[in-house]
Parts: sequence; structure tokens; C-alpha cells
Amino acid sequence: MGLFKKFIDKIKNKKLAKKIEEKNIENKSKIYKVKNLEQDKFDKGLKKSSNKLSIAIKEIAKKYFEVNEEFFENLEEVFILSDFGVSATNKIVNAIREEIKFQAIKDPKLIESIIIDKIFVYYIQNTDVDINLNLECDRTNIILVSGVNGVGKTTSIAKLANILKKDNKKVLLVAADTFRAGAIEQLEIWSERLKVEIVKPEKYGQDPSSVIYKGIKKGKDENFDVVICDTSGRLENKNNLMEELKKMNKVIKNFDSSAPHEKLLVLDATTGQSGLNQAKVFKEIGDISGIILTKMDGTSKGGIILAIKDIFDIPVKFIGLGESLDDLAPFDLEMFITAITKDLDI
Repeated sequence: MGLFKKFIDKIKNKKLAKKIEEKNIENKSKIYKVKNLEQDKFDKGLKKSSNKLSIAIKEIAKKYFEVNEEFFENLEEVFILSDFGVSATNKIVNAIREEIKFQAIKDPKLIESIIIDKIFVYYIQNTDVDINLNLECDRTNIILVSGVNGVGKTTSIAKLANILKKDNKKVLLVAADTFRAGAIEQLEIWSERLKVEIVKPEKYGQDPSSVIYKGIKKGKDENFDVVICDTSGRLENKNNLMEELKKMNKVIKNFDSSAPHEKLLVLDATTGQSGLNQAKVFKEIGDISGIILTKMDGTSKGGIILAIKDIFDIPVKFIGLGESLDDLAPFDLEMFITAITKDLDI
């Protein structure tokens, strides 16, 4: 029995378990998915997170001769240091307590599998794990991408365009982050490398909505499948950003009342709580349909995925597993679970 199936079978609500299993199969069948996405890519990209979590759990199991209050306090500390967040940590540790009590387990060495089981059943059972982009044939799909400086927003847009282009989508990039120095030039370089078209402002500081208008008009007139818009992430001036996004949305809806079809936020996994604070601000400003979590290969704190889900209930749709153009992967829950538990005997 596969590890994912093992966790699914532990969900008591069988109707929900079936829904999650069906959604996982559906996710894997979507046409925009990376071709030949392999478990090895997840294993390598999440190695730091897997090593830290497994080593910490094994050390706790060796350190204690009995399951006592100090044991649980140490377990809480491991989860917090792995960026699970306080809320998720409390819920998971309470679930572990209940299971240990129910099974009358006294030996910490026997509970490795219970710990991992409760972490991932917790993640799975309150979500339909839908990581699919809202893309449809026979329309110009519009994606807005936001994120503060340094999170890898421009590179993530390029990687997303690469995924879509490989699925034979006609992709247009729109450089509507008109304030950040270098943002336009960076996106232009990527457009040349990928051989996809780009719409640029005439000058820095130009009204982003005018660039959005120009880009979407071109996308509609020339039958592009996907228009990806790079937008500003200037959190130092929240009110201005809010007004900019409102104006952009108004412009977009003049072309298509159902758009934008995706609003993706790019977060840097290595920033931990700082990244979560950024997500809070963006969520206050407007709806976010999904998150691109970059630099997962550079962090030992893979628990941030649980924290995002717990605090915001926003799906992580893509994760960065390396620096190459092909290292942005759709968030595959089954592969994530397998990679993160790779070094544990469960």
C-alpha cells in the first residue's frame, strides 16, 4: 500500500476520504502539469526539510524513556521551528496526545508513525487539495501575479510560462510592475529566452492599469490562451497598492467579467513568518486564489505549507524545487508526503 493511500485510509470520514483520493487523481491528470514529474525531483528539492524533521523526531524518540509532558513540549518546539505555526502545532500535538492515549502507548520509539500520520491527516482532511489552475479552453485566461521584492516573482512567472508553453499554450507576458527597478528588463529577458511575447510600459512609473489594458487587449485580439500579468508588491504603501489592484481588476472585468481567473501570490519559503505576514497583507488587500512557494529546496522548514493552509486556507499551487527553468513543480500532495517522510521508518 502506498504511503498516501495509507494516510487516506486513516480518515474516519470515508466520503471525504474518497473525495480527496478522487481529487488527487484529477490533479494528476490536468494538461498543464509538468510532463514526467518524478518523485526524485521532490525528494531532492525537499531534502533539507525532510532531514531536519526526521532527525528531530528520531532524537526525541531516543531522548525519552516514556511519553510525558516534557516529551510533548519538545515535540511542539520541533514543529514551531519547522514553521508549522502555533495554531497548526497545537492542533497536531493534541491529535497525537489523543492517539497515544487511545492506544495506551508508553514508549516514544513506537510513535514515529503516529506523529507523521497526524501531521498529514491534519493537512489532508480539511481540504480538497485542489491545486489546479483555473484554465479553460476557448477563452483568454488571465493570471495576476503579486509578490514583494526578492521572493522570486519574475523568475516564477517565467517558470510558469515555461510550463504552460510546454503544454502548447500561447502565452503572453505583461510587465505591469512599473515601479520596481529592473522588473521590466528582467521579464523582457525571460520572454526572449522562452520565445514568448511581452507587453511593456513605455516608461517606469507608468500607470500599471494602462499596461494591463494594453496587454489584455492584445491577448484577446490575438487569441492568446494565457495572459500572465506581473503586478507590483509595494507593501510599504498598502493603500496605494490596494487602489492599483482595484483599478486593474476594473480594467480586466471590462474585457471579461469572470476575470482575473487566477490571483497568485509568490512567497519565499525561506522567510518563514515574514512570508506569512506578507500573505496576511495581500489577503487583506484582495482575494488570493493560490500561492507559488519559492525556494523550498533552500529551507529546512517545510512546515510552512501547513501554516499557510491553517492560517489562510489558500492552496499552495506550485513549489520551487531548484533554480533551473524546469524546477517549478505543481504541488503534488502525494509526492510531498513521500519526500518529507523519506528518512523515517513508518
